[in-house]
Amino acid sequence: MSNPTVGVAGCGTMGLPMARKLYDSGYEVWGFDVRSAEEFGDVQSRMISDPKDFAARVDTVISVVRDLGQTMDLCFGTQAIFSEENHPNTFICSSTLSPRALPEIATQLPTDVKMIDAPMSGAPGRAEDGTLTFMVGGTPGDIEATMPLFKIMGSKIHHLGPMGHGMTCKVINNFVAVSSVVTVRKAIAAAKGHGMDPKDLLHVMRTSSGGTWYGDNIDLISWSREPYDPGNTIGILEKDMLSFMDAFSENQDSDTRELATSIIKMLRNFDELKL
Repeated sequence: MSNPTVGVAGCGTMGLPMARKLYDSGYEVWGFDVRSAEEFGDVQSRMISDPKDFAARVDTVISVVRDLGQTMDLCFGTQAIFSEENHPNTFICSSTLSPRALPEIATQLPTDVKMIDAPMSGAPGRAEDGTLTFMVGGTPGDIEATMPLFKIMGSKIHHLGPMGHGMTCKVINNFVAVSSVVTVRKAIAAAKGHGMDPKDLLHVMRTSSGGTWYGDNIDLISWSREPYDPGNTIGILEKDMLSFMDAFSENQDSDTRELATSIIKMLRNFDELKL
């Protein structure tokens, strides 16, 4: 059986290296993005600007667009790749969304389309290395059919149950991760306030109980020093926290809701980090 033709929708800092890994492994890969193909340098020949052409050319779509609005535009709205007669037969949602949104997407897909939720964790460097962690939800048969793709893009693939379980795990994971980003930023501010070099603090934390992914890798994470802006990665962290809150809005205890709200408020107050 020949490999499926893969389309990656949303060729940003994560989607583009994911597409490169698949292409370098022998897959026929096409990219789709709202930006013009000329912005993609040496891979512009693999970019398709017409959503109808993109939909007809690929068997499997991996969506790495920013949020639910862009996901709905891609599938049914402005681009509407699943409104075409010739459409992909598998939709892999790798954007971080509230799991409550997935049934809305699934019910609008054509009946012959398989849907998998497969959000990933890892900075762009891990996307480039093919060492992402995928949290996957879907039927065993659908997961088995797409596992070769995940194994090229990631080193740890967790099939967590039916569709929605991957996204549920991701938003909870991000709740912890974003909390640690805020905590490390506050710790750095505290060190500065007491005349301590924050680099010394981070060095000690890496080898002690204060170690975190963000703090331990702060010099390797491309966005680690960014201020808050709705359009940058810190803005994506805000969106992820809102997805967490939405996911558990019906049964979330007040303490968790207050904590998540406080974290969002602190994210919005981020200035550029200077070490």
